Amino acid sequence: MKLMKKKPIFFATILLAIIAMQACTSPSTNDAVSNEESYVMVIHGGAGTILKEQMTPEREEAYRSALEEALRTGYEILQQGGSSLDAVEHTIHVLENTPLFNAAKGAVFTNQGKNELDASIMDGATGQAGAVAGVTTLKNPISAARAVMEKSEHVMLIGSGAEQFAVAQGLETVDPSYFYTQERWDGLQRALRRDSARNSASLTDPVTVLPVDPDHKFGTVGCVALDQEGRIAAGTSTGGMTNKRYGRVGDAPIIGAGTFANEQVGVSCTGWGEFYIRQVVAYDIAAQMEYKQMGVAEAAQTTMDKVGTAGGDGGIIALDKHGKIAMPFNTAGMYRGAVTKDGRIEVAIFKD
Repeated sequence: MKLMKKKPIFFATILLAIIAMQACTSPSTNDAVSNEESYVMVIHGGAGTILKEQMTPEREEAYRSALEEALRTGYEILQQGGSSLDAVEHTIHVLENTPLFNAAKGAVFTNQGKNELDASIMDGATGQAGAVAGVTTLKNPISAARAVMEKSEHVMLIGSGAEQFAVAQGLETVDPSYFYTQERWDGLQRALRRDSARNSASLTDPVTVLPVDPDHKFGTVGCVALDQEGRIAAGTSTGGMTNKRYGRVGDAPIIGAGTFANEQVGVSCTGWGEFYIRQVVAYDIAAQMEYKQMGVAEAAQTTMDKVGTAGGDGGIIALDKHGKIAMPFNTAGMYRGAVTKDGRIEVAIFKD
């Protein structure tokens, strides 16, 4: 009888041991790719209503090729021992120089039919930062932002003053017509027609409120890099919001809102800038990692959830000092990509 009583305990012990072994060898369902790989760079090209059914194969390939070219550009710099700042600047150049993204050459138009550009960059190793806003003649605003950081005692310069400073630093300027693209111009005309329809509707029925086109507020490019010395840098560049007025400035050139970097993590944001400014999104991720001891993925997702709860849309990219990344977003898609330490490039567009 005593033997009979011990058998169930014996078999239960073996069963528990087997379960424990399986738990040790099976990956956790909470493990993301960012926790399994070591990355040196992550980029984004804007978030919004990006749907596969609305994308032609040719256009999708163009976006993927541009993201891959940007990642290759930055990776080559890092592989050769270059700084994270150089990698961020030149990677963003690639994204600024193509009309595919809402930054520099692909910038959207304001209500007055102008292209107004914003950018910022931050060096996580030193805590230094630079930004420009509302510029109209600088080919690569990210370079102007870096010049402000490195060659002035200021953090942000705006408008004509920023342009005068950039010229004094030998940066390339262009005629404002350089930024014209038919696609962005057509986007402005649609926005103006919507404004007209909304105004007409409000006159006949004050209760009627036409929905705002969500794509008018999305579109930014950004990059975060980790170099061989362990230094992190982050940068963001944008053409702003379609049909914006009154010299509106979003989060992209605001340190702590659209861009932030320290010795632990770098962040670049894209989305509805007003919400990112109010939530101080880029810094909030770093703060949660420092004060709550969160990992980069948890901190980024928690912050993205807070943006969504407040009514904002968009996305975030973040890279920590260990090479772990996070790319949360709450829109239909986000142009994004990353490159691992060994050179493997990953790009994605849609919410898979």
